[in-house]
Amino acid sequence: MTDVEGLAGVDDFAILQRHTAGDPDAFGELFRRHRDRMWAVALRTTRDPEVASDAVQDAFLNAFRRAGSFRGDAQVTTWLHRITVNACLDRIRRVRPTADIADHDPVEPRDRHHSVDVRLDVQAALAQLPEGQRLALTLVDMHGLSVAEAAAILEVAEGTIKSRCSRGREAMAALLGPDESRPSKEDP
Repeated sequence: MTDVEGLAGVDDFAILQRHTAGDPDAFGELFRRHRDRMWAVALRTTRDPEVASDAVQDAFLNAFRRAGSFRGDAQVTTWLHRITVNACLDRIRRVRPTADIADHDPVEPRDRHHSVDVRLDVQAALAQLPEGQRLALTLVDMHGLSVAEAAAILEVAEGTIKSRCSRGREAMAALLGPDESRPSKEDP
């Protein structure tokens, strides 16, 4: 049973085992199942679609090559998250910014919907957080992972994730709270 339809009802761990046993279709199925989630993690981690794309590619290549070393201590998705986050961090460390984003106008300046403003405000606030807090909040609050899963992905203690999330949320509240010096969205 090596065809893709034959893998539809098989769990991720069994598919990974099939891949390591030489099934040529198995890893493709893992990729199809998890590429969108890993892309979302990479995009939120890097905040750059090109860097995120490269990081996801690196992550899946690493997962393909290192599948035999997967011990099964965590879920396959947790393992893929860890590899993706590490690939993102590697890419971020190698990339040097060429321009200050604050100096540029939005791509579509006519789009002034409140939800877009809020999203941009949240992204800007996240960018101001230390890397550890930003990653913890992204995994727990935006991707809905448990504290244990986030701890496994970032390879830190669960208490560290709780602390980073708490501090990050406090910082986000301060950054996004009312500021009398900012013009109100309702002001003409």
